[in-house]
Amino acid sequence: MIIIPAIDLIDGKCVRLFKGDYSTSKIYNEDPVETAKAFEAAGAARIHIVDLDAARGDGNNRDVIMKIRRSVSAVIETGGGIRTTDDVQELVDCGIDRMIAGTVLAREPEKVATWIARFGSKFIAGIDALNGDVKVSGWEKGSGLSDSELAKASAAMGIISIVYTNIAKDGTLSGPDLENTLRIARESGIPVILSGGISCAEDIEAVCSQTPGSGISGIITGKAIYEGRMDLKSVIAEFQNEENIRMDW
Repeated sequence: MIIIPAIDLIDGKCVRLFKGDYSTSKIYNEDPVETAKAFEAAGAARIHIVDLDAARGDGNNRDVIMKIRRSVSAVIETGGGIRTTDDVQELVDCGIDRMIAGTVLAREPEKVATWIARFGSKFIAGIDALNGDVKVSGWEKGSGLSDSELAKASAAMGIISIVYTNIAKDGTLSGPDLENTLRIARESGIPVILSGGISCAEDIEAVCSQTPGSGISGIITGKAIYEGRMDLKSVIAEFQNEENIRMDW
C-alpha cells in the first residue's frame, strides 16, 4: 500500500474542491512547489497532481507541474486536460512518470490505445463516478458510461491502474467509498488507487485492512492533510511498507 498526497491546481495555486464543485474552491497554498517538497520530506514516494483548469478547458498549469517535477524526486502522476498526443509528449518530455486519462479515455478510448502503443506503460485510468455514472470535463458532464464498463475497457486496452473517485465523497472528509473501490478492483483485475473521502488515519487503516489481495494498491489523500486532521509523515510511517511499493502501476 502506498499513501499518495494530492495537489489540485487552479490559477497556479494549491486548492481543494467540495464534491468537484469549482465554486467551492479553497486555496491552501499559493506555492504548490513548496507543498510538493513538504510532501516528499514527509516520506511521500508518489504525488498526485490534478490540473483543474485544464480539466475544465480553462487554460492549464503545466508550468507549475514542470516546476514541481524539477523540485522533487518522487513519482509524479498527473491528470486533467490530457487530451492530445502533444499534451502527452509535453508531459513525458518534462519527466512526468504517470499520466491519468479521464475525459479522453471515456470519449476517445482508441486515442489512449495509440498513446499506450507509442509511449508505453505510463497511463492510469481516471474513473470519476457519481452514483456509478462516469463524469468527464472536470466532472461537469456525463459520459454515458458506467464505472464498471470503463474499468473493464481500461484493463483490456493496457491501462496499468485506475484512480477511482466517488465524486459524492471527494473533499467531504466523510470517509472513503471502500465498497465501490473494491468492486472496481475486482471487475478490472488491475491495481486501483482509492480517492475521495479520506478524513483521518482511521480511514487509512480501514483501507489497509483490506489488503493484500483486495486490488487496492494506493490511497490518495488531500483535504485531511491540509485541514490538519491527519499527519502525512505519521500515516506513511505507520501504513506504507517501503519494501512492497511497486512503481510499475
